[in-house]
Amino acid sequence: MSLEHAILGFLQYHPLSGYDLKKVFDASVRHFWPADQAQIYRSLARLAEQGWASPEKIEQEVRPDRKVYHITDAGRAELRAWLALPLPPADHRSAELVQVFFAGQLSDHEILAIFERAAEQTRAMLEHYGRLPREPSAYASVVGSPRELYCWLLTLDCGVAGAECQLAWLEGVIARIKNGEIPER
Repeated sequence: MSLEHAILGFLQYHPLSGYDLKKVFDASVRHFWPADQAQIYRSLARLAEQGWASPEKIEQEVRPDRKVYHITDAGRAELRAWLALPLPPADHRSAELVQVFFAGQLSDHEILAIFERAAEQTRAMLEHYGRLPREPSAYASVVGSPRELYCWLLTLDCGVAGAECQLAWLEGVIARIKNGEIPER
């Protein structure tokens, strides 16, 4: 997935500035596609260059002028085409699993600490997911369509299911280590 397509997805709802896009990202897709402010602004510039979005300068009296981006017809066509395409398999990378792979040189206590730390991070992620609103009114300012909201919430369900599965695996490994299942060196 490209950041540009995610931005086009949000711009299809209504025009947004780079600052507004960052807020929308953080309140919605951040759990599976984070973006920082600089990435968003660079992507907006590329979208404008490609003719998929057009900037509008909005003058403000008290604050600096704002630049709000509108999706163009070409941008809508690009988003629609991208949504219909099958995506190539993701290149899954996990620095944490590389640590586990080579952790045999560590002490049992150090190996256990890797898994306990990961379990704590996963619990925190699940806690965060639990605090995210699930009622339509929480997202009405961004998207008003119940159909769109349904799809949005499917991504949260996926995040929760993945984190629960990860936590179950981590807790199982922790129990095995505590039971002394790690072979000696």
